[in-house]
Amino acid sequence: MKATLMGAAILIVASVVAPSTAQAQQPGNKRTVLQHHDLSAPGREVIQVRVDFDPGYVAPRHTHPGEEIIYVIEGTLEYQIEGQPTATVKAGDVLFVPAGVIHSAKNIGTANAAELATYVVEKGKPLITLVK
Repeated sequence: MKATLMGAAILIVASVVAPSTAQAQQPGNKRTVLQHHDLSAPGREVIQVRVDFDPGYVAPRHTHPGEEIIYVIEGTLEYQIEGQPTATVKAGDVLFVPAGVIHSAKNIGTANAAELATYVVEKGKPLITLVK
């Protein structure tokens, strides 16, 4: 179990920080980095990613070292955000995940779902930390 979680974490992080979108992706999900820049706030950076979810794909429970701002491009996603009721979002909807909060997403539709995820995070920290 730990090896599986570690493997998934490596694939997720590699897909976010590597400049090429041709690298290995986590099965059921594809992450395409659109931009990655330092911010004027010391020690902070922004990473913007298009995340595609195959039908039925469930992202593992995880956290980020900063805020995640989500805009749903297509499909329907169900978000489990710790301390909040389940949120169902569809194309055109937005969602905010506070820094360090455990969350997960699932494509509950029958077709691809996609989101634009913008992360405002602490520079030099892993973008994603998996949680049991």
